[in-house]
Amino acid sequence: MFLFLMGSVSCAQKVPQASTGGITSTAPAVPVLKGMETNPLLRVTVYVPAGPEVAYEQITARLNATALKDLEKLEVFFTGNEPLFSSKNPVASLSPSTATFQVPVQLRLKPGKNYLWFSAKLKESANPDHLVELHATHLTKAGGQKQPVLEDNSVYAKRIGVALRKAGDQGVDTYRIPGIVTTKKGTLLAVYDIRYDHSRDLPANIDVGLNRSTDGGKTWEPMKIIMDMGEPHKNNGIGDPAILYDPKTDKIWVAALWSKGNKSIAGSKPGLSPDETGQFVLVSSNDDGLTWSAPQSITDQVKNPAWNLYFNGPGNGIAMQNGKLVFPSQYWDEKGMPHSAIIYSDDHGTTWKSGIGAKSNTTESQVVETTPGTLMLNMRDNRGQYRSVATTTDMGKTWVEHHTSYSALQDPVCMASLIKANVKTKNGKKDVLFFSNPNTLNSRTNITLKASLDLGETWQPANQLLLDERSGFGYSALTKVDDETIGILYEGVKDLYFVRIPVRDIIK
Repeated sequence: MFLFLMGSVSCAQKVPQASTGGITSTAPAVPVLKGMETNPLLRVTVYVPAGPEVAYEQITARLNATALKDLEKLEVFFTGNEPLFSSKNPVASLSPSTATFQVPVQLRLKPGKNYLWFSAKLKESANPDHLVELHATHLTKAGGQKQPVLEDNSVYAKRIGVALRKAGDQGVDTYRIPGIVTTKKGTLLAVYDIRYDHSRDLPANIDVGLNRSTDGGKTWEPMKIIMDMGEPHKNNGIGDPAILYDPKTDKIWVAALWSKGNKSIAGSKPGLSPDETGQFVLVSSNDDGLTWSAPQSITDQVKNPAWNLYFNGPGNGIAMQNGKLVFPSQYWDEKGMPHSAIIYSDDHGTTWKSGIGAKSNTTESQVVETTPGTLMLNMRDNRGQYRSVATTTDMGKTWVEHHTSYSALQDPVCMASLIKANVKTKNGKKDVLFFSNPNTLNSRTNITLKASLDLGETWQPANQLLLDERSGFGYSALTKVDDETIGILYEGVKDLYFVRIPVRDIIK
């Protein structure tokens, strides 16, 4: 059973007074995902005044034209006086063939609030650039009387996405920790943790998986494992991947943390060898992600032996305009205090160097080059509530805290994504910073995309888009799909979802 908690959807229309009864609807802020059996579209609240039960025999609804082609079926679920979505009690199932249609039901509703949910299952052929828009217009009582449905101001048109990996696929318990890039050929490469036995972090039986898409994320090739450190798997995991594309060599790099035994955050100690400390490991591909090299540890190149642990920040790395490659990173010093940092290569990945920490008590970070030679590091801050931000002009030898640090971007202590993309806007092509995270102070809900048109100096409330209000694991990764489209790969609960977002929907 899948439970869905209504979060930030506002209801401008009020339920009519108890003496008259009333029916209202609201649409949750969620995408409709290919590969999912249920996708909550619409909640209808039926208020029955004190007195006898009321019987209903029909719901009238309408769909937009493209949804008729994309939907495999609609279902209606009755959840009684429980406002949460549940797929436990279906009362109707149908495949509409016309825009306006009737749903036969047999409902006897008790006094008080009663909840009905419409849910959709998409065809495999559904177009991710289409929308699904459903409206319930009225309910018909058993005696033939029609009652209108009052709508609130929520967004009824829903985006179509893809459930790229789902819990249970290929016998895997959990898929987590997304990273994604777009190559020069337009290929999307998505990486993530394959957490075979449970959802917990290293040390565990974890490999790094990858999916490729050659049509902008509309369809995806089967999963392949690109990082596996061998037996004994339960004590030899590798995870928390970050992916980087080098446009000058057409080479793709993936970084991850290898934990031989308990050599992740809790068990890693000073030293450089795999038996002492967690390993900063890289693999690479020279053929657009089709095949991959053997894992190579660069720990002795980048780690201070006195530190307890050094590894990448998951998500994405970048290539600078001068050709240098940069991965966000994090080290845990000899006292166990984490610091966000960077590693970089000025010879296209042959050798790597490390900067110093930008701020203490920060971990998972993302990096962009704002202006030539200036790097901005956007950090998960364990103090909570906000992201910390710092800049460097000397490859991490020194850092300056940015004026937006710990104030502009709220965050519930979670990984986030930050990219710079040259995209089409109403004023022509422009470099824009795009940011995604759970847009709250203390809960991993409300996955939101934001845009900054001045390279991170300000983040205007108008330029943001709430994508998914549900509670989830919260990590996300962004990539530019094309000049008009941003792709986001993000975590549900043990699942990974991909959605294409038009730039015009983020930048108002």
